[in-house]
Amino acid sequence: MQVAIIGAGSFGTVLADIAAHNECDVRIYARRDEMVHAINAFHRNPQYHPDLELHASIHASSELASVVSGADLVLLSVPSRSMDAICQELAGVLKPGVPLLSTTKGIRSDGFKLMSQVISERLPDNPVGVLSGPNLAHEIAKRHLTASVVASQSPLVRQLARDAFATKYFRLYSSEDLISVELGGALKNIYAIAAGLADGLGVGQNTKALLITRALAEMSRLSSHMGGNPLSFLGLAGVGDLYVTSVSPLSRNFRVGRALAEGQSLESAEAELGQVAEGVNTLRLVYEHCNTDGVAMPILSALYDVIFGGKPVRQTALHMMQAAHTSDVEFLMPGANPAL
Repeated sequence: MQVAIIGAGSFGTVLADIAAHNECDVRIYARRDEMVHAINAFHRNPQYHPDLELHASIHASSELASVVSGADLVLLSVPSRSMDAICQELAGVLKPGVPLLSTTKGIRSDGFKLMSQVISERLPDNPVGVLSGPNLAHEIAKRHLTASVVASQSPLVRQLARDAFATKYFRLYSSEDLISVELGGALKNIYAIAAGLADGLGVGQNTKALLITRALAEMSRLSSHMGGNPLSFLGLAGVGDLYVTSVSPLSRNFRVGRALAEGQSLESAEAELGQVAEGVNTLRLVYEHCNTDGVAMPILSALYDVIFGGKPVRQTALHMMQAAHTSDVEFLMPGANPAL
């Protein structure tokens, strides 16, 4: 099985190594020649996983056409801001029908599009799926037991993903609810910033539990509004992913939130991080979309006031955790849509 990995970032590198150990023919597309050289000559990704010795059969290239030529499955693991551009490039070199799997967690501002929707716009003749869950790449690289969700309407995409990436330590579960699985992966980055903010302020464990639970309610509410099933958030791509990014210092977004609580500016926090914190960009997009559509997101709105509105961190954080709907599981309340 030939697998093309588009992007030599943290998660893409780890998945490439897994696929190679699963006896797949793995090719990685990286734009920078120095990264290509490091992978091919030393079997290392010096930027993201310098201690991980990559499978010797992995081949990297800066030529997109050669990477995807003959591929049975193409994994897209690029920053959300780059997804549209890379899909435009793929449209000129990728054969119709080749399954696509995205690990990118983000939302495009133009039309409020999820990454799977962006991919389908540019590559309408290729089936699309997403892989999302509580997947800290550094832990997967160390072979810690991990699980994720492959969501797609295409049984072929789900099967090929399992063939390429499922191992004894990396389990894959299936879903057909693309909206909820993908939205969960994007939204949890926002709430991880809020969790880091709370941690930096030294709040108690009860307060952290309140924050995570109500964040999950807001995520479910927006998913339902967009046509997803809120019950999907009970799984790995919902509560699982939200939990791990909200408690782990390995989470980039969590670290940004904690830095803000310690008095750093957003620019300083991101510069110190040295990697993309997707939650910052996603926060702005989701806030504007929910305001327009009238979806109540009190925690998200308060976080927006801190990051983009210049409001005091401690006072606004307290309000963030107090302002919430009065019902616990609102989809179980009288009048809720039974179809949900």
